[in-house]
Amino acid sequence: MATQVGIIGAGGMLQYHAAGFRLAKADIVAVADPAPGAAKKAAEKWGIPHAYESVEAMLAAHPSLNAISIIVPNKFHAPLAIQCLNAGKHVFCEKPPALNAQEVGGIIAAAKKSGKHVMFNFNNRARPESQAMMKYIEAGQVGKINSAQAKWIRRTGIPGFGGWFTTKEQSGGGPLIDLLHMVDLAMYFMGYPEPAHVMGQTFNDFIQDKSFKGPWGIPDRIGGTTDVENSAHGFISFKTGQVLSLQVSWAEMVKREEVSVVFQGTKAGGKVERLFGVDGLDDTAIDTCELYVQENGNSVNRSIVTPACEDMGRSASAANFIEAIEGKAAPLNTPEQSLRLMQVIDAIYASARSGKPVSI
Repeated sequence: MATQVGIIGAGGMLQYHAAGFRLAKADIVAVADPAPGAAKKAAEKWGIPHAYESVEAMLAAHPSLNAISIIVPNKFHAPLAIQCLNAGKHVFCEKPPALNAQEVGGIIAAAKKSGKHVMFNFNNRARPESQAMMKYIEAGQVGKINSAQAKWIRRTGIPGFGGWFTTKEQSGGGPLIDLLHMVDLAMYFMGYPEPAHVMGQTFNDFIQDKSFKGPWGIPDRIGGTTDVENSAHGFISFKTGQVLSLQVSWAEMVKREEVSVVFQGTKAGGKVERLFGVDGLDDTAIDTCELYVQENGNSVNRSIVTPACEDMGRSASAANFIEAIEGKAAPLNTPEQSLRLMQVIDAIYASARSGKPVSI
């Protein structure tokens, strides 16, 4: 019998979750969203049989649900994940895992108690470029990755003003927590080492400037809160001796949007990159996957050709969740990795507040 899935949240990411679940032959039974009419509209648009305006109503009406997908503002990730795990459901949650590492710890405890899987939508791990690079890393052709640089930068990419994205109490932070994908991907390539020391700085020079608004996100909320950073820079040293630097921004004086991980290994270096023509839009994106090696006294740059993937691995990530809970594939991410990632993010914010390095 196919895995039965319920979805919480009728926002734009639902299309990718639905596509991935169906790719893995799961049945999407219902969608729930507290906004009046939102679930019904999404159900009609994406061919989902049932719609509800509360999570409790969906769970009560469909006790046969095996798994729940969570697509809501960051503040609700941990409480909903814990609620669904306690109800005996596997959980697939949008990023970030939660507002902070402490909340991730609560999710992990609930998952262990229920014996159910919890995974997060770190979709960039599922991109063809990332998976191709991991094959080289796992085959030993890169050696130990000593250092890496993670970057997701935008020039004009603030996702609306005064809404939940820019309200720290609801989002946990600005671009550092929103665009955490490349930090995650770099740590994924590096073997997800345990962080030791973190130094970071955040900047908010442009966070109130409407000329830096992106072409996507949510409508501005007049009188709403805007108290997050517009850019963050940091440096992480790991207990393994590896190091990682990061640059993440919604609004920063750069040429164009760039999404990349570059690394330097003991046998080879490499790069996985996406360049956007317009901040926040995929239409003119250029994807690159390269390895840098020394052969016969020559510097050789290898271009790795991978299939096109306009959704940046989003559907494949959702499909992997179904395959993982069915025992057909290894999970692309683990709760313990999510905890380390959130420890790093917490530490960057703490370092930015104190002006001092933070030990983890």
